[in-house]
Amino acid sequence: MTPFKSRALEYLEAIVRHGSLRRAAAHVGVNPSALSRQLRALEEELDAILLVRSPRVTLTPAGELILRHYRDQRAAERATLSQLQALQNLERGEVRIAVGEGFIADLVSTPLQNFLARYPGLEMEVHMASLTEAMQLVKDDTVELALLYAPLDDPQLVSHVDRSQPLDLIVPAGHALASTPRPPTLAEITTHPLALIDGHTGMGQLVSMALHGAQLSYRPRMKTNSVSVLKNFVRSGLGVTFMPELSVLEEVHEGSIVSREVGADVLRHARARIVSQAERPLTVAAQALIKHLRLSMRFFSADAPRVLDDRALPKRQR
Repeated sequence: MTPFKSRALEYLEAIVRHGSLRRAAAHVGVNPSALSRQLRALEEELDAILLVRSPRVTLTPAGELILRHYRDQRAAERATLSQLQALQNLERGEVRIAVGEGFIADLVSTPLQNFLARYPGLEMEVHMASLTEAMQLVKDDTVELALLYAPLDDPQLVSHVDRSQPLDLIVPAGHALASTPRPPTLAEITTHPLALIDGHTGMGQLVSMALHGAQLSYRPRMKTNSVSVLKNFVRSGLGVTFMPELSVLEEVHEGSIVSREVGADVLRHARARIVSQAERPLTVAAQALIKHLRLSMRFFSADAPRVLDDRALPKRQR
């Protein structure tokens, strides 16, 4: 058993997560002065200052150590409880995940419906988040899993599923770039009206890296944080954009949109991953969800269709 006051540790995490003592007190439903007293008592017990009390509070090295201990302890407790729940065939429990908009259509259709139908006693908590936000939610222990597109390697995260999902050029059918004999270059693409997604997303960060690497500066015709808006921009014939092939597979099959490989390595090497925090055990429910998504989500059950097609071609036809 920990000698630390568990309520004070809960308050410490709330202060860090919400950025101020007053907002943390409102979140946990206590008076700010009561929260402050609990925290002072914990600091006296440890003989260490845990917080730098400024307009936006920050943790001291001692505070970071204690908060890490608290989060590790909670993760271990959840893992133990989940093992007990496994003995009851996952009749109870919860899974918390973070997901970007680009995965939502793939997730909430058949895969999520089938998972919840299979385990009716489980509860799901789904956070919509950008790439940066989703990674931080995992690190902060707000969620157990994150579905990420094009994340940078991070030693604090471990990948359970990793698929090749290149970022392709998406153009209207009949567009000048729809049938060029070789993959269009970034320089060629930027001569056309272009829509770009928010830079906090994996797609947005990847495009910025590619343009920077090619020493290209470009002002897009439109910026958005919505995958749906990007699709409609292209489908309406207003211009082109970058998206994974699977995001527009239905439109490609119906013939309204064409997906093209881009002549830029950074876009061709994009990955889709399901990650968790590296040194924390997963609950049985989270493990079951990973297994289910690996089999049922298009983004995670296999590499992109074009990647699979390229592998199937004899070398002389590539």
